[in-house]
Amino acid sequence: MKPRPSVSSWRRHVKDIGDLLAAMVCTARRGKTLLADAGFARWKKAAETCRASRRAIYLIGNGASASMASHFSADLAKNAHLHTEVFSDLSLVTAIANDMGYEHVFSEPLSRRAKPGDMLIAISSSGRSPNVLAGVRVARAHKLTVVTLSGMDAKNPLRAAGDLNFYVPARSYGYAETCHFSILHHWMDMFTA
Repeated sequence: MKPRPSVSSWRRHVKDIGDLLAAMVCTARRGKTLLADAGFARWKKAAETCRASRRAIYLIGNGASASMASHFSADLAKNAHLHTEVFSDLSLVTAIANDMGYEHVFSEPLSRRAKPGDMLIAISSSGRSPNVLAGVRVARAHKLTVVTLSGMDAKNPLRAAGDLNFYVPARSYGYAETCHFSILHHWMDMFTA
């Protein structure tokens, strides 16, 4: 029989998450560090511009990050009245993965749908997912605003790929995912408060 977690282990977990969120680093293009509130304000303004000009916001990620992309796509559409899209249709994902390779599951549909002025939100705990990085490259080529959320290694390539980059120094997927969820909720709640 496994021992039950103690109250102090839960408190430690909560403290660790708080510490990671407090240590979040937000950078703009070319690595300029921004205060967190300034980064969120820029992100909100970019999304307001998308809404006003009837542009789309695409969200991409794998595994739990894909679940976040889908969750926030729905909430942003319903609560913030933004046009959002995710590439989670099983037929689309499997067709592209089978015919072109899994690294193209985001870049291929983005290359056909993205228009200048749209936004891409790229979520990857490791910041090294080849399909997410390929999606970012297509977004940049199509002149989208790119926002990234990453963790793990401070030198991960996704961390420097966006117009705005939110990095948490989490060393595990659970912590990175929890922090990314909090970051996304904070940004989204700025529209609906």
